[in-house]
Amino acid sequence: MTTANMRTFHSRPCTKLDWSHRMRAIENLKFKRPVVREQLGKRPSELFGSDVFREKEMKEKLPAATFDSFYKSMKEGFPLDPNVADQIATAMKEWATERGATHFTHWFQPLTGTTAEKHDSFVSFTGPMYNRRLIMNFSGKQLIKGEPDASSFPSGGLRSTFEARGYTAWDMSSPSFIRRGANGNFLCIPTAFCSWGGHALDYKTPLLKSEAAISKAATRLMNLLGEKDVKAASSEVGIEQEFFLIDRDFYMARPDLITCGRTLQGTKGPKGQELEDHYFGSLDKRVLAFLQDCEWKLWRLGIPMTTRHYEVAPAQYEMAPIFEATTVGCDHNMVMMEVMRELAQEHQFACLFHEKPFAGVNGSGKHNNFSVSTNTGKNLTDPGNTPADNARFMIVVASLARALFVHGDVLRAGIATVGNDHRLGANEAPPAIISMFIGEKLGKIVEDIANESASLHSADITEGKGRMVLGVNSLPSLPRDSSDRNRTSAFAFTGNKFEFRAVGASQTCARPMMMLNTIVADSMNYVSNLLEKELQSGQPLHKTIHKVVAAVLKEYKGAIFNGNNYSEEWKQEAAARGLWNLRSSPEAFQQLATEKNKKLFSSLGVLTEEEIISHQHVLYENYIKALNVEAQCLLNMAQIHILPSAMEYKSKLFNQMNGSHSGPQNDFYVKVNKLVDNLISGIDEFNRTLVESERFSDEQLHEKAAFFYKEIVFGQMKKLRHTCDELERVVDNKMWPLPKYSEMLFLK
Repeated sequence: MTTANMRTFHSRPCTKLDWSHRMRAIENLKFKRPVVREQLGKRPSELFGSDVFREKEMKEKLPAATFDSFYKSMKEGFPLDPNVADQIATAMKEWATERGATHFTHWFQPLTGTTAEKHDSFVSFTGPMYNRRLIMNFSGKQLIKGEPDASSFPSGGLRSTFEARGYTAWDMSSPSFIRRGANGNFLCIPTAFCSWGGHALDYKTPLLKSEAAISKAATRLMNLLGEKDVKAASSEVGIEQEFFLIDRDFYMARPDLITCGRTLQGTKGPKGQELEDHYFGSLDKRVLAFLQDCEWKLWRLGIPMTTRHYEVAPAQYEMAPIFEATTVGCDHNMVMMEVMRELAQEHQFACLFHEKPFAGVNGSGKHNNFSVSTNTGKNLTDPGNTPADNARFMIVVASLARALFVHGDVLRAGIATVGNDHRLGANEAPPAIISMFIGEKLGKIVEDIANESASLHSADITEGKGRMVLGVNSLPSLPRDSSDRNRTSAFAFTGNKFEFRAVGASQTCARPMMMLNTIVADSMNYVSNLLEKELQSGQPLHKTIHKVVAAVLKEYKGAIFNGNNYSEEWKQEAAARGLWNLRSSPEAFQQLATEKNKKLFSSLGVLTEEEIISHQHVLYENYIKALNVEAQCLLNMAQIHILPSAMEYKSKLFNQMNGSHSGPQNDFYVKVNKLVDNLISGIDEFNRTLVESERFSDEQLHEKAAFFYKEIVFGQMKKLRHTCDELERVVDNKMWPLPKYSEMLFLK
């Protein structure tokens, strides 16, 4: 896909120099057309994974013994032999340079929540100084370990600023890939990132450790159920990605979107999403061209995209791949967002991943479809149709119920961000209460098991009569769509997986998935402990399973709720059940480093106590900085964009009144004048609040600062925004400087 194969019509500058950026953006729309790229007759099957160094490519370029050694190291965690590493590096370099790569980078995910990369050239030089030759070289040492400067990345107090050394380590489970640039390509090697002292400075390292924890816990549990052939397990995820797409000229005329990713000012237009006519609607040609372009590029990168559609809100869309191993799926989601941002600019769009870029309409999230599978190919979250399937599934449901009931605070901390606080609790986003939806049919089975723990009979819902014993007779066949979907639930069963709907659209999925893996592993171990204890009595396995499942469900079924998660009644009921309801990010951050959670992460080897405190520190810091940036941006917009326009309009009104000081004209002038006065006083008040926030600059006061920003600064922002929005409703349309919701959301 070269520039020669691309056809587009670029924006023409408006000749009316007195027009605002907003009016120029509207005028430019008539010159824009879809960007067309010629695929030269290629089929998706031919291009899929062509920019990825997969096992297939490794087998083709490596001796069989070398590949077998690599595969054993990857699967069993053994150190990679240096000679093998050198052979892989040479093969990888040859493959990459054949595709135009001149550089490589250790691609990692620091605690910023984004990705990072430092490019190094394959180029080296040989021969004497007066006759040097350029050669392309890449060693096993360069492949396995890198050393980027780590001094400016967040560490949460794990290290001093002057301690700059950091290491990246090759993640063999996630394939390397090519990123294509305008003037050359480069090889990306997914890596973990740690400090000189060995502490994790990223989200990939604890995610990998959580995968090891869930593999060990699930294997132990399956072995206790009699499935001795299970030697390993892994979690899998399919990540649905929501986003907004607006014209780039509108984006460039909005300082808040550029700086913060969301509109800090903007009043609702005549039409929003009330008519529900956007969902699955026909795609605009420019938008469709962008989505198609994304798909081709993502297919080349081995990302199995399958779905695209218009979402509920105007200008909101969704793209989604099929299931992958969680570590790979999380990496792919980060690559996907990078690709979409880049291509959006080429298509003269702006791709917005913020959880709530526009007030009053649907927010954006990621729906992480979660399952756990064994090395024998069994999906532990699939009810199946046999007695063994049923027993396995019900014990996993019991484990999940306990995980959410006991560790709902951990899962809430995993999705806690400034942006997600705007989204949670409305417009198809679940509330802050972490609960589990399993549907009416499965809910009845759970109630039956929990309430009849002595014999553990379950009503045959399919026939409406008869009894069955779990693990001896089959559960009634549960079709994949055994219940309606519940869009208000944080964790919903959808046939053969659970949909974790509360993750924010802009987040790295590594953090929430690491949290989910950890709490599920902990609960599987808890259930395994109960099974081992009961099996010592010598009773048959199926009776032991009955007893344990019944006991766990009876104690922890409070995490299961099949109703409306938005209702006030549910908030009261959830509190009575003892469920977590951490309504804001600072409240969630508080819980992260409790003794319960320190023990949880450290006992499973996912995070040390130091690393947990570090994560908490970084999350507080990111929250404070994000809100401070928003506050400063809103203040700037109010002072240099909105106030001058409002003052000019007020002056224009006064001049048009021709000395009249009575009647409707005067009333309207008084209204505008009062709003201008309110804006000026609001700016002064907000300035004083921001000055007051500076007393929390000490890092030891991060928790107090976070709550000050949540309770005081954010409240002042809402108040100042209200005045700005009211002015937008009355100021002359031609004089208003910022693109409006009705323009950004509807004009393509």
